[in-house]
Amino acid sequence: MQTLQAGYRGLSLLFGLNWDGLLYLGTVLLSLMTGALLGAWILGL
Repeated sequence: MQTLQAGYRGLSLLFGLNWDGLLYLGTVLLSLMTGALLGAWILGL
C-alpha cells in the first residue's frame, strides 16, 4: 500500500511539473505568434 501511495505522489508531482512546463511553452508560443501578427499588421504585410 505504501508503494502505491508513493507511486501516486511521484506521478502527481511529475504531472504537475509537466503541466507547468507545457503552460510555460504555450504562453511563449502564443506571445511570439501575437508579436508576429502585430508586426505584420503594423507593417501592412
